[in-house]
Amino acid sequence: MTQAEPDVTVIIGAYEAMPYLVECLASVEAQSMDPARIEVIAVDDGSRDGTGDCLDEFAARAPMAVTVVHQKNSGGPSGPRNVGLAKATGRYVFFLDADDRLGPEALERMVAMADKNGTDVVLGRVEGINRKAPRSMWGTTLDRTDVFSSNIKFTLSAQKLFRRALLDRHGMRFDESLWTGEDALFTMEAYLRADGVSVLADYTCYYLVGRTDGKHVTKSGSYTLRFDSARALMGLLERMLPPGAKRDVLMVRPFLVTVLPQFGPVFLRDDEETRRTKLELAEPLMDAYWNEGVAHRLRVHERLRLHLVAQQRPDLLADVIEFIRDKQEPSPVLERRGTRLYLAYPHFRSAAAGIPDRVYLAEPREAKAYPGWRKGPTESFLRRATRKLRRVVSQRRVTPRSVTTACVTPRGAGPDRSAAEPRGRLRRG
Repeated sequence: MTQAEPDVTVIIGAYEAMPYLVECLASVEAQSMDPARIEVIAVDDGSRDGTGDCLDEFAARAPMAVTVVHQKNSGGPSGPRNVGLAKATGRYVFFLDADDRLGPEALERMVAMADKNGTDVVLGRVEGINRKAPRSMWGTTLDRTDVFSSNIKFTLSAQKLFRRALLDRHGMRFDESLWTGEDALFTMEAYLRADGVSVLADYTCYYLVGRTDGKHVTKSGSYTLRFDSARALMGLLERMLPPGAKRDVLMVRPFLVTVLPQFGPVFLRDDEETRRTKLELAEPLMDAYWNEGVAHRLRVHERLRLHLVAQQRPDLLADVIEFIRDKQEPSPVLERRGTRLYLAYPHFRSAAAGIPDRVYLAEPREAKAYPGWRKGPTESFLRRATRKLRRVVSQRRVTPRSVTTACVTPRGAGPDRSAAEPRGRLRRG
């Protein structure tokens, strides 16, 4: 390791970033890591508010190596990030938005985490200031995980530490044709290609700052751009994963985070033309990617709305959205001695609507909140068998070689094919 190869390159794309940029740069200057191990590449994307001058002043005084690039406005964050990537020389790169800031020990802790575990991506805990931040993935620090066995799929922003060799090996760059969601595409691909991902949950590495001037990119843009980003992410998952459980579990993310919000309370306020256009934009996505494997991973009201989108039934959909908007509670319908629970949202078992019962069937994680529901005998048996198998495997790992541990499969228990075989798509009609 020499000064010619810094540990980390911080890439800052900045457009009309004043006065937020001042605190952003101060957070870089305050890093606990030796400045000689940090490289900063800042790209002024055609700003006219003094952003470029602020970057030049920082470069003149900063204790670490700083390169400032001034260019014409590119129209989005992808261009500046790609410019920074092309110039980066650090072993790792970190993308820092010009209106956000780092925790003082962020870079040192994330680089140490990656070096310790040999992982290609590190997620540092994020907190929001005047805006919401993702929360579900910060329960515990994970030295090594992946996108299938954790909640990291629900944080696809670019503000993470990436091993530059991974990005260079696969020629990874941000898609400049997307005006929103470009970071989701980039980060998901990195998750899928990475040799392990680390989660640093016990220290706030990144502060996500909500701008009061309304210029934050995630608050701008039309609904059509949301469908563009959903289409791009779904297409990436289709290309990188074969049909089956792994693809389904990741496909939940674009359906839940990008598509479904277009069919929430805002849909009731949309004019008829906008409603029709949204359904038209959703139609090819539902036809191509909506299936039982995705559906059963959602809560009933989420599954029901997306089912009606797939069926192109705006009349029924509006009834369901109104029910949810008014915070009404569905009546629980228990059957099969309490082992099956349906949530009677609008049009449940309506012959005219013709919605299958399975759409209203609560999965165990949702059903357990209702008194009277209990696990079915099949499910309980499979859970017990799985726990027993895990105990046997754990014992084998610590048993001396001279001791042989036998694993006996319970009679009648065959292989569980549900996770290995692709599920059929939901058909219309």
